[in-house]
Amino acid sequence: MSRVCPALPSSPQLGLVPAPPPSVILGLRLAGDKRKHNEGRVEVFYNSEWGTVCDDDFNIHAAQVVCRELGYVEAISWSPSSKYGKGQGPIWFDNLHCSGKERTLALCPSNGIGVSDCKHSEDVGVVCSDKRIPGFKFVNTLHNHVEDVRIRAILSSYRKRIPVTEGYVEVKDGGKWKQICNTEWTEFNSRVICGMFGFPGERKMFARRRKPTFWDFSVNCTGNEAHLSSCKLGHATLLKSNGTCAGGLPVVVSCVPGRTFAATPMMGFRKAFKPEQPLVRLRGGAFVGEGRVEVLKNGEWGTICDDNWNLLSATVVCRELGFGTAKEALSGGRLGQGMGPVHMNEVKCSGFEKSITDCLFNKEALGCSHEEDAAVRCNIPAMGFQERLRLSGGRNPYEGRVEVLVERNGSLVWGTVCSEGWGTMEAMVVCRQLGLGFASNAFQETWYWPGEVSADAVVMSGVRCSGTEMSLSHCLHHGDHLNCPKGGGRNAAGVSCSDTAPDLVLNPQVVEQTTYMEDRPMFMLQCAYEENCLTSTSGQTPANSYRRLLRFSSQIHNNGQADFRPKASRNSWVWHECHRHYHSMEVFTLYDLFSLNGTKVAEGHKASFCLEDSECDEGVEKRYECANFGEQGITVSCWDTYRHDIDCQWVDITDVKPGDYIFQIVINPNYEVPETDYSNNIVKCRCRYDGHRVWMYSCHNGKTTQ
Repeated sequence: MSRVCPALPSSPQLGLVPAPPPSVILGLRLAGDKRKHNEGRVEVFYNSEWGTVCDDDFNIHAAQVVCRELGYVEAISWSPSSKYGKGQGPIWFDNLHCSGKERTLALCPSNGIGVSDCKHSEDVGVVCSDKRIPGFKFVNTLHNHVEDVRIRAILSSYRKRIPVTEGYVEVKDGGKWKQICNTEWTEFNSRVICGMFGFPGERKMFARRRKPTFWDFSVNCTGNEAHLSSCKLGHATLLKSNGTCAGGLPVVVSCVPGRTFAATPMMGFRKAFKPEQPLVRLRGGAFVGEGRVEVLKNGEWGTICDDNWNLLSATVVCRELGFGTAKEALSGGRLGQGMGPVHMNEVKCSGFEKSITDCLFNKEALGCSHEEDAAVRCNIPAMGFQERLRLSGGRNPYEGRVEVLVERNGSLVWGTVCSEGWGTMEAMVVCRQLGLGFASNAFQETWYWPGEVSADAVVMSGVRCSGTEMSLSHCLHHGDHLNCPKGGGRNAAGVSCSDTAPDLVLNPQVVEQTTYMEDRPMFMLQCAYEENCLTSTSGQTPANSYRRLLRFSSQIHNNGQADFRPKASRNSWVWHECHRHYHSMEVFTLYDLFSLNGTKVAEGHKASFCLEDSECDEGVEKRYECANFGEQGITVSCWDTYRHDIDCQWVDITDVKPGDYIFQIVINPNYEVPETDYSNNIVKCRCRYDGHRVWMYSCHNGKTTQ
């Protein structure tokens, strides 16, 4: 974050020197080893050089001035002793005495610009609030919001391509877009620009001749900066007096998109960046390019501890996955807690590694828990998907009838989506496309949300999404051959969205450790038989015979950011005599036994559940209890345990022959309740049965078999 502004005079006080004269131009930014853009080491640009601010006499009032000058509502805190690393160059300010009401740091009295007895070990840093000042506009700015730096397509025919991958680099200065002289431009500068706009790579590009208005600054990047504002700026010494560039040409960049954004032939991309090997993935994020960082090691996915986690390391992850630079390096399990081992700790990257696994790190993760899981938010290309979708008629911007913009008879028209088959996965895509987070509900009737009457007609039907698409148009649908007998209007599809969602994860170790075999007499299984917890052949079993049951416990954790609540309302819950309580979800888990070639050998058992908090992490209170028709759900950081000795907590293997099998459990199999990540809803185990005993081993989360 940086800002260039004129310094204004101040009146002397406490024997301090007033601010520099109005003719002096000062810049301001937050730099250093930081996790997000609204924090960092305070740096000032003066006399064509970036320098720092000493922590002597610095206080929250000075931090308020810094944050407001950069466009944030307020300061949260400030840090002495170079918390964000030691800066370089001069220490421009020492003994700042701000009242907190100054419009700019330049108005605060100090020892005088450049007068300091401090060392860089005393560089001060600040943390600003996430909230921006409404309507805040930078003057002569170069900052972290990309609307003030852009890539403008060279040819008008290229401007229709989405995303724009090559063109002139332009900076908005004094309300006008200006280009940069290419005489001192380097490939590292191009790397930073491409990263800002969501591209992991860059290639050489030659400028076309034109008569631009040039920016007054030259740029010198090392190549590992997350944003152009973090690069060193200097006055463009090669600009002629008439404002033209000595080389005569403006800077042009050509960026290589990641494979997620690799264009179809229709978009005309020639080359796309592809990761060499899938050693890293993101989980738990609402949008493409964000999530908890997980690393594959020795065949097992694990997480990264957030000790020393910063934008530099986060950017390596983003580029490795085909995105641009990191917007934010998140800590403290902000995007949900993972399962399994913590593979890396105290990661330190140079910024040029091809993979996060190439960075230096501490192999010992002692003291690290999943409460410290690191996450990232990456810059991604502007695809324009939000402009072709809207929610209409809702009580707030997070809900409403889904309306899409399509071409009909040469014109663009808004219309509705047929709600037949509309469900959670489709709603997930809508919320992601609109930048509204996760789906909280999918609606097949929207009569209570009167949308635009002109958009009542159905323009999209047969929509089927996997849930990972970036746009509703990427999902399977009928195309121009619409088929929607129920029509649109009051029967159109709708959604409600939320910033957060739960994430259920079944503990594989508990399954493995609690599995055993029991021969149970049929006369003790009448309740279970009535609830279809046995195979169909049990109907011919005499009352004095036995059924062979594979029993185990299920421990289901909510590692997400919101409580898991059943979709069904209380008046539709079903009383279950076997368990002596109400079940809020009729199909909550599937238990199956497969042969090694994938053939089902034991009939899948659809288990219904009452959802409650059996146990919680330390400091977390239980909220849900099944007894006495209580509220049902699983609180964040709590888990629901269905013990092995509860009726129906089994698979009937009476008719199964001895051999090697795959045992599988799937929770929330119908995606009835939205979650941040469905890939961890599956547990698979290897199972060996010799006719007398059973062994369960190699249990793990995920779809693959180990």
